[in-house]
Amino acid sequence: MTTTDIPVPTARTSRPTPASKRRPKREREGAAWVFLSPWLLGASVLTLLPMAVSLYLSFTDYDLFNPPHWVGLRNYVQMFTEDPRYWRSVMTTLTYVVIAVPLQLAFALVVALALKTMKRGKGFYRSAFYAPSLLGASMSIALVWRAIFNDGGTVDHLFGTGGWVTRPGWSLLAVALLSVWQFGAPMVIFLAGLQQIPVELYEAASVDGAGRWRQFLSITVPMLSPVVFFNLVLQTIQAFQVFTPAFALSAGKGGPADSTLVYTLYLYDRGFVASHMGYASAMAWVLLLAIGAVTAVLFRTSRSWVFYASEGDR
Repeated sequence: MTTTDIPVPTARTSRPTPASKRRPKREREGAAWVFLSPWLLGASVLTLLPMAVSLYLSFTDYDLFNPPHWVGLRNYVQMFTEDPRYWRSVMTTLTYVVIAVPLQLAFALVVALALKTMKRGKGFYRSAFYAPSLLGASMSIALVWRAIFNDGGTVDHLFGTGGWVTRPGWSLLAVALLSVWQFGAPMVIFLAGLQQIPVELYEAASVDGAGRWRQFLSITVPMLSPVVFFNLVLQTIQAFQVFTPAFALSAGKGGPADSTLVYTLYLYDRGFVASHMGYASAMAWVLLLAIGAVTAVLFRTSRSWVFYASEGDR
């Protein structure tokens, strides 16, 4: 008779549970809320609360000195039906966006393409081209720009066209060129996108006999389309909120002949010059809704021209 030895089960050594797993869930959540509290406090006090107050004031007659008086939709009705300067500011802003955004993105892409192929000094030139994005939004640069495009300024001496600032047909273009000059931020984003395009695609296209222009249209543009879309959305939102260049070049008046009266400048005039803060608050909310609508349209139309490498059917 044979006997079979049955192995005695050995006790498993329990692995120590990490401290993070032993920690109670409520304690982990509490730590998360502590770290989030500065942002939540700032967002509530500096963003959400002012937005709520602005929304309330948009339905009131408020002159900054006396208590607000509820008037309902009167500010909105007056804005759309009784204020011709409001519609001039809307058309001026739309014209500015159509001029400034495409020019700025085109300059940024051209410079990014040049920097990509540069062998030496890329860091220096990238910093030099980015510098106007840091300085261009200041009032001092805008005043220098006004002197350049004023009567007797640099542009007048070089081309003999007179001062663009004092000519209704050219003043808005001077404002747009100041924004175009600040193409550094989209340029850096374009450069980062260009560096992510696989070199093998260009090599294969060269073998097939494709020239530089064909490579640009068939490889660079489709592969860079998400970056183009990102820059387009950001720069469009910023263009609708342009203020400093128009304020400086027109001395805060929107002239000549309201040719530089962009939306935010007219909002400033109604709120802080004419002391119609209720009316200005209504204008601000209309601008917010308009920017949201334009952004939604851009996202909707992007499905037909933005190509994502991870989605071959898009």
